[in-house]
Amino acid sequence: YDMSAELNLYSDKPTRKSARIVGDVLGKFHPHGDTSVYDAMVRLAQDWSMRYPLVDGQGNFGSMDGDSPAAMRYTEARMKKITDEVMADIDKETVDWTLNFDDTIPEPTVLPTKIPLLIVNGASGIAVGMATSIPPHNLSEVIDAVKAYIKNDSITTKQLMKYIKGPDFPTGGIVVNKDDLINIYETGQGKIKVRGKVETEELKGGKKQLVISEIPYTMIGAGIGKFLNDVAGLVETKKTTDITDISNQSSKEGIRIVLELKKGADVENLKNLLYKKTKLEDTFGVNMLAIVDGRPETLGIKKIIEHHINFQYEIATRKY
Repeated sequence: YDMSAELNLYSDKPTRKSARIVGDVLGKFHPHGDTSVYDAMVRLAQDWSMRYPLVDGQGNFGSMDGDSPAAMRYTEARMKKITDEVMADIDKETVDWTLNFDDTIPEPTVLPTKIPLLIVNGASGIAVGMATSIPPHNLSEVIDAVKAYIKNDSITTKQLMKYIKGPDFPTGGIVVNKDDLINIYETGQGKIKVRGKVETEELKGGKKQLVISEIPYTMIGAGIGKFLNDVAGLVETKKTTDITDISNQSSKEGIRIVLELKKGADVENLKNLLYKKTKLEDTFGVNMLAIVDGRPETLGIKKIIEHHINFQYEIATRKY
């Protein structure tokens, strides 16, 4: 809200120093530490944290390996194009307003987003006695499901899954337990097993190498370094003798972790060992808890879509 209405940092405007944005938010809406505000903004700009980043960051905003971003006096930011849709029509009395902490400026209680951000970008958070963990999903799949629901509101979760095949993590990965997804989307709770994507490349002289191009979402941050250490540990403790070299060749283009193998290595056996002994296969716990009309409620995917559509009706009604 501060970036749009107060500072006018829409996606077609020039970027502004992050310190200016953070200072503005602190002075007007959030009288707490500046790190909490800057960290939240940084996360919204990281394309490996958010499936659809909402902030367009310029400068060093950290890396997937867990490197910290530059201080806010060095970086700049503005809104992404998608965020213009999150803030659209906020000036047309579409949402309720409340006064800020010192009763001087009105602030919106909720944003009039046209995008179902709750399932598109997911959410994770803890409160007193409750926690939420919603995986991110693909925007076009979700919109197709929303359209299907509008055409037929007695559609089942299974039918909705024709459109939403499963979660869509920013780091990729493969869902192993696809059969559990229907139950997770029905009840809003469960566990998704995610594996990294491993491909075998042939080298000269009959040697092979394993290339990991996608990782489980839970592995970002310090996880990649830990994974490399875990693999080195397997070699040191002689759990496997097939790996001759490990290197992390990841770049801006994407993830690329390379394990060079000795001649005649048993590739399938090694893959299974990596899934078992390292974080290359990990569990993402799903608990789709959200605040509905002021009360916490565990929602299935159909319920979330239903609430999103009702919200769109409400916004359109209030707008016109």
